[in-house]
Amino acid sequence: MLRVIDLSRPPDSGVPAPPGAVVAAGSAADIAAAQYWLDAATFTLTEDPCADRRVVTVDSVPEALDELTRRCDRWPQASSVCDDVLRAVDPHGPALAGVVTESLAYSTLQAGPEFARWLAERGPAEMPDIADPVLARRDGDVVRIAFNRPQRHNAFSTDARAALLEALTVALLDPSVTGIELSGNGPSFCSGGDLAEFGTFADPASAHLARTRHSPALALDALTARLGRSCRARVHGRVLGSGLEMAAFCGLVEAHEDSVFGLPELGLGLIPGAGGTVSVTRRIGRWRTAYLVLSGRTIGADTARAWGLVDASCAGVPAAD
Repeated sequence: MLRVIDLSRPPDSGVPAPPGAVVAAGSAADIAAAQYWLDAATFTLTEDPCADRRVVTVDSVPEALDELTRRCDRWPQASSVCDDVLRAVDPHGPALAGVVTESLAYSTLQAGPEFARWLAERGPAEMPDIADPVLARRDGDVVRIAFNRPQRHNAFSTDARAALLEALTVALLDPSVTGIELSGNGPSFCSGGDLAEFGTFADPASAHLARTRHSPALALDALTARLGRSCRARVHGRVLGSGLEMAAFCGLVEAHEDSVFGLPELGLGLIPGAGGTVSVTRRIGRWRTAYLVLSGRTIGADTARAWGLVDASCAGVPAAD
């Protein structure tokens, strides 16, 4: 259940927030006088302009709260687990610890009733057989890697993960590589996990081991540690779910103006599972990350730049299919 804190008359700051999502709301003046709840809340909503990364500006606070309440009522377990994980993960600590924490929570939700309900509502699905889901080539000392399932907006699949990890591992092992460029062919960079593949895991424990022992996110984190802004993602179109989570690990994210960013996993009864509780939180803080997950809303390139999710604009035009 979502708890709402009215910052015009907040509870005593000594009262600890209970487990679960806690959303504060108020005017700019209320926010200036309520610093305790800005930290304690899952995030804070206002209708006033505010650059504080703990705060999200919306057109209508009542409408946003109504929508958030509906979503948290429909997915109470996933919304609570999302809040738990974002509070537990240290985005400034080692990525591995955060990815393991995230994955254990993700596996718990995979075994839960909310994900089971989504699977039942989706019904049977068939994965298309698409050759070469990821293309990698050496261009001097730069490795250029492109998602290559344009028919499905580069939805991320098991075979794409394996191909991406292979290309990144080769780059990690080659000291002569001085740059990585991650991009997507077709209308989008990456629209997130391929929904047709969800539910095909053997069991949650095996899925956890696969996510953490064969993780492109950890490889990108290691490459960024070595290469800095020379490990970059050039994004366009849909940049959702795992696509956003992986791009955010790069040292530089460049976005076309048509880019749309979001974390839609709550609608499946899940949370981000490709390292996003680490990578996205590093860039925009746990509060705005929680907003993206719990609201299911997307943001455009301008907001992404203002928040720090994107570093620069891309020149030229998006990749063609």
